Amino acid sequence: MILLGVDPGIGTTGFGVIKQKTLNSYTFIECGCITTPPNTPAAGRLLQLSNEFGALLDRVKPEAVAIEKLFFGRNITTAFDVGQARGVMLLELARRGHEFGEYTPLQIKMAVAGYGRATKKQIQQMVVRLLNLNKVPRPDDAVDGLAMALCHGFSLPLLKQKKKADEALKKALARQAKKARK
Repeated sequence: MILLGVDPGIGTTGFGVIKQKTLNSYTFIECGCITTPPNTPAAGRLLQLSNEFGALLDRVKPEAVAIEKLFFGRNITTAFDVGQARGVMLLELARRGHEFGEYTPLQIKMAVAGYGRATKKQIQQMVVRLLNLNKVPRPDDAVDGLAMALCHGFSLPLLKQKKKADEALKKALARQAKKARK
Protein backbone atom coordinates (compact mmCIF):
# COMPACT_ATOMS: atom_id res chain seq x y z
CA MET A 1 0.00 0.00 0.00
CA ILE A 2 1.29 3.48 -0.89
CA LEU A 3 0.85 6.06 1.89
CA LEU A 4 1.18 9.84 1.55
CA GLY A 5 1.75 12.02 4.59
CA VAL A 6 1.28 15.80 4.37
CA ASP A 7 2.50 18.60 6.63
CA PRO A 8 0.51 21.58 5.30
CA GLY A 9 1.74 25.15 5.02
CA ILE A 10 1.17 28.16 2.79
CA GLY A 11 4.88 28.71 2.15
CA THR A 12 6.15 25.17 2.54
CA THR A 13 4.14 21.96 2.46
CA GLY A 14 6.14 18.88 3.34
CA PHE A 15 5.19 15.48 2.01
CA GLY A 16 6.41 11.93 2.43
CA VAL A 17 5.57 8.84 0.42
CA ILE A 18 6.16 5.36 1.80
CA LYS A 19 5.15 1.84 0.87
CA GLN A 20 3.82 -0.64 3.40
CA LYS A 21 5.57 -4.01 3.01
CA THR A 22 4.00 -5.83 5.96
CA LEU A 23 1.84 -4.77 8.90
CA ASN A 24 4.51 -2.59 10.53
CA SER A 25 7.24 -2.56 7.89
CA TYR A 26 7.62 0.35 5.48
CA THR A 27 10.00 1.47 2.75
CA PHE A 28 10.86 4.98 1.67
CA ILE A 29 9.68 6.05 -1.77
CA GLU A 30 10.18 9.82 -1.79
CA CYS A 31 9.77 13.02 0.16
CA GLY A 32 9.94 16.69 -0.61
CA CYS A 33 8.26 20.04 -0.36
CA ILE A 34 5.86 22.17 -2.32
CA THR A 35 6.91 25.80 -1.89
CA THR A 36 5.22 29.04 -2.84
CA PRO A 37 6.95 32.44 -3.12
CA PRO A 38 6.39 34.65 -0.05
CA ASN A 39 5.78 37.89 -1.96
CA THR A 40 2.92 36.47 -4.02
CA PRO A 41 -0.71 37.32 -3.12
CA ALA A 42 -2.42 34.62 -1.04
CA ALA A 43 -4.80 33.63 -3.85
CA GLY A 44 -1.86 32.98 -6.17
CA ARG A 45 -0.05 30.92 -3.56
CA LEU A 46 -3.16 28.85 -2.87
CA LEU A 47 -3.70 28.27 -6.60
CA GLN A 48 -0.10 27.11 -7.00
CA LEU A 49 -0.41 24.86 -3.96
CA SER A 50 -3.65 23.39 -5.32
CA ASN A 51 -2.10 22.68 -8.73
CA GLU A 52 1.10 21.17 -7.38
CA PHE A 53 -0.60 19.10 -4.68
CA GLY A 54 -3.11 17.81 -7.24
CA ALA A 55 -0.24 16.87 -9.55
CA LEU A 56 1.49 15.06 -6.66
CA LEU A 57 -1.68 13.05 -5.96
CA ASP A 58 -2.03 12.16 -9.65
CA ARG A 59 1.62 11.11 -9.92
CA VAL A 60 1.96 9.15 -6.65
CA LYS A 61 -1.54 7.60 -6.65
CA PRO A 62 -1.63 7.00 -2.88
CA GLU A 63 -3.93 4.39 -1.43
CA ALA A 64 -3.99 6.14 1.95
CA VAL A 65 -3.42 9.80 2.81
CA ALA A 66 -2.85 11.58 6.13
CA ILE A 67 -2.71 15.30 6.80
CA GLU A 68 -1.74 17.14 9.95
CA LYS A 69 -4.69 18.38 11.98
CA LEU A 70 -4.65 22.11 12.52
CA PHE A 71 -4.22 23.39 16.03
CA PHE A 72 -4.07 27.00 17.10
CA GLY A 73 -0.84 28.19 18.61
CA ARG A 74 0.11 31.69 19.59
CA ASN A 75 0.36 33.07 16.06
CA ILE A 76 -3.22 33.33 14.79
CA THR A 77 -2.11 34.69 11.38
CA THR A 78 0.01 31.60 10.76
CA ALA A 79 -2.89 29.39 11.84
CA PHE A 80 -5.20 31.06 9.32
CA ASP A 81 -2.62 30.70 6.54
CA VAL A 82 -2.08 27.01 7.34
CA GLY A 83 -5.85 26.52 7.52
CA GLN A 84 -6.28 27.99 4.04
CA ALA A 85 -3.50 25.79 2.66
CA ARG A 86 -4.98 22.75 4.37
CA GLY A 87 -8.41 23.57 2.92
CA VAL A 88 -6.97 23.66 -0.60
CA MET A 89 -5.40 20.24 -0.04
CA LEU A 90 -8.60 18.77 1.38
CA LEU A 91 -10.41 20.04 -1.72
CA GLU A 92 -7.89 18.29 -4.00
CA LEU A 93 -8.29 15.08 -1.98
CA ALA A 94 -12.10 15.31 -2.27
CA ARG A 95 -11.91 15.94 -6.03
CA ARG A 96 -10.07 12.66 -6.39
CA GLY A 97 -12.26 10.72 -3.97
CA HIS A 98 -9.50 10.15 -1.41
CA GLU A 99 -10.37 9.50 2.19
CA PHE A 100 -7.77 10.76 4.63
CA GLY A 101 -6.66 10.52 8.21
CA GLU A 102 -5.97 13.54 10.41
CA TYR A 103 -3.49 13.58 13.26
CA THR A 104 -2.28 16.17 15.75
CA PRO A 105 1.44 16.68 16.37
CA LEU A 106 1.02 14.86 19.71
CA GLN A 107 -0.52 11.82 17.99
CA ILE A 108 2.26 11.76 15.39
CA LYS A 109 4.95 11.91 18.07
CA MET A 110 3.26 9.14 20.06
CA ALA A 111 2.94 6.89 17.01
CA VAL A 112 6.47 7.43 15.68
CA ALA A 113 8.55 7.92 18.82
CA GLY A 114 6.31 6.53 21.55
CA TYR A 115 6.46 9.83 23.44
CA GLY A 116 4.15 12.80 22.92
CA ARG A 117 6.80 15.36 23.83
CA ALA A 118 9.49 13.94 21.53
CA THR A 119 11.78 16.54 20.00
CA LYS A 120 12.05 17.18 16.28
CA LYS A 121 15.46 15.48 16.35
CA GLN A 122 14.03 12.38 18.06
CA ILE A 123 11.26 12.17 15.43
CA GLN A 124 13.84 12.50 12.66
CA GLN A 125 15.96 9.72 14.18
CA MET A 126 12.92 7.43 14.43
CA VAL A 127 11.95 8.14 10.80
CA VAL A 128 15.49 7.15 9.76
CA ARG A 129 15.26 3.92 11.80
CA LEU A 130 11.73 2.97 10.79
CA LEU A 131 12.41 3.51 7.08
CA ASN A 132 15.96 2.10 7.22
CA LEU A 133 17.51 5.27 5.79
CA ASN A 134 21.20 6.21 5.87
CA LYS A 135 20.59 9.82 6.93
CA VAL A 136 17.84 12.25 7.87
CA PRO A 137 16.03 13.46 4.75
CA ARG A 138 15.90 17.20 4.16
CA PRO A 139 14.23 19.60 4.57
CA ASP A 140 12.55 19.19 7.95
CA ASP A 141 9.05 19.63 6.48
CA ALA A 142 9.62 16.58 4.27
CA VAL A 143 10.60 14.49 7.32
CA ASP A 144 7.38 15.67 8.98
CA GLY A 145 5.48 14.34 5.95
CA LEU A 146 7.21 10.96 6.33
CA ALA A 147 6.37 10.90 10.06
CA MET A 148 2.74 11.65 9.16
CA ALA A 149 2.67 8.76 6.68
CA LEU A 150 4.17 6.39 9.28
CA CYS A 151 1.63 7.51 11.89
CA HIS A 152 -1.21 6.79 9.49
CA GLY A 153 0.23 3.42 8.56
CA PHE A 154 0.48 2.41 12.21
CA SER A 155 -3.09 3.62 12.83
CA LEU A 156 -4.81 2.01 9.82
CA PRO A 157 -5.43 -1.44 11.37
CA LEU A 158 -7.21 0.15 14.33
CA LEU A 159 -9.16 2.52 12.08
CA LYS A 160 -10.36 -0.45 9.98
CA GLN A 161 -11.45 -2.31 13.12
CA LYS A 162 -13.27 0.79 14.36
CA LYS A 163 -15.04 1.20 11.01
CA LYS A 164 -16.22 -2.43 11.14
CA ALA A 165 -17.40 -2.02 14.73
CA ASP A 166 -19.24 1.21 13.85
CA GLU A 167 -20.96 -0.52 10.93
CA ALA A 168 -21.95 -3.49 13.11
CA LEU A 169 -23.32 -1.15 15.76
CA LYS A 170 -25.29 0.80 13.16
CA LYS A 171 -26.84 -2.45 11.84
CA ALA A 172 -27.68 -3.65 15.36
CA LEU A 173 -29.33 -0.32 16.20
CA ALA A 174 -31.33 -0.44 12.97
CA ARG A 175 -32.54 -3.98 13.81
CA GLN A 176 -33.53 -2.83 17.32
CA ALA A 177 -35.39 0.17 15.93
CA LYS A 178 -37.20 -2.05 13.44
CA LYS A 179 -38.24 -4.46 16.25
CA ALA A 180 -39.43 -1.55 18.39
CA ARG A 181 -41.70 -0.28 15.59
CA LYS A 182 -43.48 -3.66 15.31
